[in-house]
Amino acid sequence: MSRYAKYQDLKVEVAEKVATVTLNRPGARNAINQRLIRELRTIWDDLADDGTVGAVVVTGAGDFFSVGGDVKAMSERPGGDVLEEGEVHDPMVSRRLVNRLLELDKPIVAAVNGDCIGLAATIALLCDISVVADDARIGDTHVSRVGLVAGDGGTVIWPLLLGVNKAKEFLMRGTLLKGAEAGRIGLVNHAVARAEVLATATQIAHELAHGPTWAIRWTKLSINQVVKERVNHLMEASMALEQVTFETADHREATLAFKEKRKPRFGQGS
Repeated sequence: MSRYAKYQDLKVEVAEKVATVTLNRPGARNAINQRLIRELRTIWDDLADDGTVGAVVVTGAGDFFSVGGDVKAMSERPGGDVLEEGEVHDPMVSRRLVNRLLELDKPIVAAVNGDCIGLAATIALLCDISVVADDARIGDTHVSRVGLVAGDGGTVIWPLLLGVNKAKEFLMRGTLLKGAEAGRIGLVNHAVARAEVLATATQIAHELAHGPTWAIRWTKLSINQVVKERVNHLMEASMALEQVTFETADHREATLAFKEKRKPRFGQGS
């Protein structure tokens, strides 16, 4: 039995030392619910232990990379996602996801085949190399769409890639950038035609998987110390602040507006 058979919302295929990990909820635009976030937390450990894998490609099924957190689920359960029976909501799961992704020594290439929003954008930008469809949208809409602090990694990676003031504007306004613009300003590594995204990402991953193994892996881990330092300084506070914003009137209004298919009217209460 494959070590990856247990995954329900991730599809994992290994060929020629490259593991392709596909977010596989196409009917929900690959929205990240509690099960998928748990799987995204654990997949990196399984990939680390798989001796047949030298590099990883992360992509999305269908026309989307992922639209981020499952707002529909949030709207059905005040204060957070729908939980399965016996499950306890763990606000630190995103931190563990981020740390395990950063600690995987094998290089990870994001193949952003379509819109990539919120937590999905964080995951893509934390990968070592990003290849994005030039017409796909990428951005973090925690603030503008659901009235939440971008606490699950957005406050860590956006300032590192763009600088503080640009990051603040993009996060506070929830700006969605087309892939071509994201490439121009250096948010992502490559912007290519949508039909070329997976092939380009796989080619890069194949090159890395068959390159000088330890030099590549330890270079990655060395540079990721910069990112991990930011995680250690920022993420506990930003995650705590995100949990507080789950209880605000603005978040309740955002989820209600999503359910009613209208624009949210923020500032209606405390």
